[in-house]
Amino acid sequence: MATLRQQLFRVKPVPRDGGESGSQLKRSIGLFQLTLIGVGGTIGTGIFFILSEAVPIAGPAVIWSFLIAGLVAGLAVLCYAELAGSVPVSGSSYSYAYSTLGEMPAMGVAACLLLEYGVSTAAVAVGWSQYVNQLFNNVFGFRLPDAFSFAPEEGGIINLPAIILIALCALLLIRGTAHSAVTNTVMVIIKVVVLIFFAAVGFTGWNADHFANFAPFGLAGVMTGAGVIFFSFVGLDAVATAGDEAKDPRRNLPIALIAALITVTGVYVLVAIAALGAQASGEFEGQSAGLSAILENIVGASWPGTVVAAGAVISIFSVTLVTLYGQTRILFAMSRDGMAPKVFQKVNPRTMTPVANTVIVSIVVAILAGLIPINFLAEMTSIGTLAAFLVVSIAVIVLRRREPDLERKFKVPGYPVVPILSIIGCLWIIKDLRPITIIVFVIWTALVLVWYFFTGRKNSVLGQQQAALEVSR
Repeated sequence: MATLRQQLFRVKPVPRDGGESGSQLKRSIGLFQLTLIGVGGTIGTGIFFILSEAVPIAGPAVIWSFLIAGLVAGLAVLCYAELAGSVPVSGSSYSYAYSTLGEMPAMGVAACLLLEYGVSTAAVAVGWSQYVNQLFNNVFGFRLPDAFSFAPEEGGIINLPAIILIALCALLLIRGTAHSAVTNTVMVIIKVVVLIFFAAVGFTGWNADHFANFAPFGLAGVMTGAGVIFFSFVGLDAVATAGDEAKDPRRNLPIALIAALITVTGVYVLVAIAALGAQASGEFEGQSAGLSAILENIVGASWPGTVVAAGAVISIFSVTLVTLYGQTRILFAMSRDGMAPKVFQKVNPRTMTPVANTVIVSIVVAILAGLIPINFLAEMTSIGTLAAFLVVSIAVIVLRRREPDLERKFKVPGYPVVPILSIIGCLWIIKDLRPITIIVFVIWTALVLVWYFFTGRKNSVLGQQQAALEVSR
């Protein structure tokens, strides 16, 4: 019988057939759609409204905050790319940790991912609500009452538009992955065009004086801003959650991850520079639907703001769709391993999607979106993402040492410097997050590990397989 230590750190074999054996999910997502899952799950998560949170912290030096957050994300994405080509299954860094570090560490990563995707879905849904109100005001001349547009802590009763958005995304995901991927592709193209439009108009209002006091809060402000902005890079790793539904995953997953990173970082820097050149940093704080407001002030008319607001409504819809998808696929992988209740792995034979899983996740996320303010949601998402990126970087090193002959379609350049720098970068940003964020994160992770110790450890499919093998001997 396996000892407690052997149970906690048992490692799941790396799949050798290009994916998880026995998966009921259909391989229907090609390279272009995989790339747009990464872009779609990221652009809109932050850039449409995170400036109002980050600029008051960092000033115009928020541009450096974006670059630092992007650099750390980039280092981690290179590590993701290697693991995605080596362990091409659903579950993202949870599955990678399970195949490298062991079962208990994998559950710690699962806690990070559940926080990252669940909370980010809620957060972007809250941001969507702001732009819906802006669009309604510009087109129809009215706004939804504050009571139904804000969380209780922000002076409302419930954020109804956020809940409606999550319900719509859930319905689309239930219909099937192929339908969702096509819808996401269309939405991503629209959002990129809208953001380029914003930058083009924004540069017509350029004022170099807005950059005069570039870093009013020093390096500390820049780093704290990077911690908040890191929320804007959530979604890149959503590509890795599609391992069981991607065509030729060993080749396409690494390419899609890197292509999405380049696209996202370029768009973010372009929009941030245009926004800061058009509006003084002191005017960002508390600004709802900020990009729309900036264009309205430049042009002196509502139509450019209406275009951006409409683009944001479409854009953030696609982010919510991707992050909700990622959450359900992580739970699917956990359930298949015995780490979560079996209901999360049940696949509808007609749509080939985990319907019950999607419904349960959507209800929980809708409650968060309806009742919790966005600033707290954004930081909780950042720490979950950073912790997951940290583990992936460690996993690359472990898998290189343990299985040097494993087929790798992509290898991290500059190994082992890149994964080590990724680890340091993640820790550097985490230390500058607010203490309450770190405390809540630790409590949440502890609760998930308690669940594992008393339930998941006993229901582990890998553990049952190993026990059966011992008996047969």
